[in-house]
Amino acid sequence: MRILIILIVIGLAALLAFVRLAPVQSDRFHTAGAPRDPGDYPETGRFTAVRTLAVAPEKALAAIEQAAQGTDRTRRIAGSVADGMLTFETRSRVIGFPDYTTVSIIAPGAAPGGNDTPLLMIHARLRFGVEDLGVNQRRVVDWLAKLEGLVTAP
Repeated sequence: MRILIILIVIGLAALLAFVRLAPVQSDRFHTAGAPRDPGDYPETGRFTAVRTLAVAPEKALAAIEQAAQGTDRTRRIAGSVADGMLTFETRSRVIGFPDYTTVSIIAPGAAPGGNDTPLLMIHARLRFGVEDLGVNQRRVVDWLAKLEGLVTAP
């Protein structure tokens, strides 16, 4: 019985170490995803928000980058404002589960509804597991709140 408990503890420690130390796969997560019309798109373990821009795309991306840098345990892992796409990693406080958020611009005419102006798309998703308990949606909504006047609600 004692050996079984020791093996379980070692297994859990190894799992936690893997979550914390697994290399970042920026090429896997630095993708914009399919263009969508303005709106909110909640899914299990992910959340996507698309907003119409009221300013130049570069200004909105710079504001998002600033909002992300002000978010605890968040760092940019790929992209730049000049590239038109940024990807951030945010880790949970205790265990360090990574979530990835990609911010990109949807060009005019690229969304299914035929948008007239560029759109801002924020796509947040988890790396491990299935359920994120709404963490990704809360982070995206918080970042959007910091863009007041730069984007319009759907």
